[in-house]
Formats: sequence, C-alpha cells, structure tokens
Amino acid sequence: MVLLSNSSAVPVSEFLLICFPNYQTWQHWLSLPLSLLFLLAMGANATLLVIIRMEASLHEPMYYLLCLLSLLDIVLCLTVIPKVLAILWFDFRAISFSACFLQMFIMNSFLSMESCTFMVMAYDRYVAICHPLRYPSIITDQFVAKAGVFIVARNALLAVPIPILASRLRYCGKNVIENCICANLSVSRLSCDSFTLNRIYQFVVGWTSLGSDFILIFLSYIFILRAVLRFKAEGAAIKALSTCGSHFILILFFSTILLVVVLTNVARKRVPMDILILLNVLHHLIPPALNPIVYGVRTKEIKQGIQKLLQQGI
Repeated sequence: MVLLSNSSAVPVSEFLLICFPNYQTWQHWLSLPLSLLFLLAMGANATLLVIIRMEASLHEPMYYLLCLLSLLDIVLCLTVIPKVLAILWFDFRAISFSACFLQMFIMNSFLSMESCTFMVMAYDRYVAICHPLRYPSIITDQFVAKAGVFIVARNALLAVPIPILASRLRYCGKNVIENCICANLSVSRLSCDSFTLNRIYQFVVGWTSLGSDFILIFLSYIFILRAVLRFKAEGAAIKALSTCGSHFILILFFSTILLVVVLTNVARKRVPMDILILLNVLHHLIPPALNPIVYGVRTKEIKQGIQKLLQQGI
C-alpha cells in the first residue's frame, strides 16, 4: 500500500488512518485498556437493555429514554472502536471513502442525538419534580415516541451536510489521516480545495445544537433547584434531588469530556497531536462505558432487575 506524497496530483481512492503517529511502538499496549472499556461499554449497555425489556416495572417513559441513550452509545462504539482496535492490533489502516464519510456522519449525528436525549431527560426530571401531579399526563409513551423522532430527525438532518461537503472536496494529495477516526477536519485538511465552508458549517451547527441543548438542560435544573428549595417536608428536597443525581452525573461525563476535546483542539499547537487523538477516541468510549453503570448503581429498580437476571442465570 502506497502513501501518497504531498506533491502528488493523483486522485486518492482511500484514506489511511494513522493512530498516534509519534508513539507507534507503544500503541499495542494502549489497545488493552481500550479493549476492556469497549467490552464494558457493550456489555453494560446490552445488559441494561435486556433488564428494561424483561422487567415490567421499568416499562416507563424515563427508562425508554435510557434505552435510547444506550442504543446511541452502542452504535457509536461499534462505529469507532472496532476500527481503532484493528489499527492497533493488525495495522489495518486503510479505510474506503464511503466507510470514512459514513463514520463521519454517524459520529456527528449520534453525538448530537445523545446531547438532545440528555435535554429531553432533563425535561422529564423537571416535570417530575416541578409538576408531579401532571407528570403522568405529560410524560407519556406517546411523548417519548415523538421525542425520539425529533431527536433522530433533527440531528440526522443537521449532520448530513458535513460528510457531503467533505466528500465533494478534491483529494489529490495526501491520503494519510493523522487520527484514529474520520473526524471532519482531519479528513478535510487533506483536500486540495478550500474547506472553509465545511469548517464554518460544523462550527455553527455544532455550537447551535449542542449549545441550545445545554442551555435548556441548565434552565431545567435552575427550575428544579428553585422548586426543591421550596419543599418544607423533612427529607423531601434530598429525595427529589436524588432522582436527578444519575442524570446529572451522565451530563457531567458527556460535557466534561466534550469540553476537554474542544479546548485541546483550540490549543492544538500547544497540545501534542497524540493527546488530541486519544481524547477523541476516549470521548466515544468513556461515556458509553459509564452511563449504564451509573444508572445501574443509583437506581433501585434497575438493581433489582439485575438481581433477578442473575438469579435466572443461576
């Protein structure tokens, strides 16, 4: 397989993903913790889906949203991590144009879908605490179905132009992507054309969609906190806040890692390239691994479902 030089004018037919270009000798060791995290993420999310499916008491809107989050996590992991491990284990660096741009679309759309799901879950908690008597009539199965359609449609439609704009560029020089994944800007930088429109679109859409989601999440928790502070019954405030604890922790995982990735990319000249690559990979792996564990540990109904599943297995 030939790596094209910078001066070549021959159109390229595939890309080569180069993980950790400055640390090729130890990347095999890195595959071990990444493999364990991948197995943990897949196993934990699959177990959560099975428990919610089998336990009738969990057939409620809040847990349906949790199922949606688990499905998004599974797809994200399967889209990114197997290819990363194939590179680290077997040096399978080649990726076709179609596979690269498909991965780009899934990463951009599904990460936004996760953010939007967190926003809907925040609204669910807001209604449960601020309007408990109206909760059964507002947060219904029909509401969850409509919310699911909105989450998928909004973010898929907004993400479609990103791989389309990238695929329309002319790639006639380098074909080596200095990344483990087909990130939009990592790919577009290899083109012979200007990718300013691509970069501006991703920036505007990313900050608009993610920014609006986090603003609504923040406002939901402001209203929740204000309502909780009015509770006069002893222990009522703590009990109300505990129902939001798992959701808040998940948002913290997602937003913290996303913020680190954004800040390090802004300061890319000061941060080693390999650190940026590792953070991009971990951003697609750590939240999916931790999300079901947090809910499993903090939710009594899910813990009971796990116990029943284990007893049936025994």
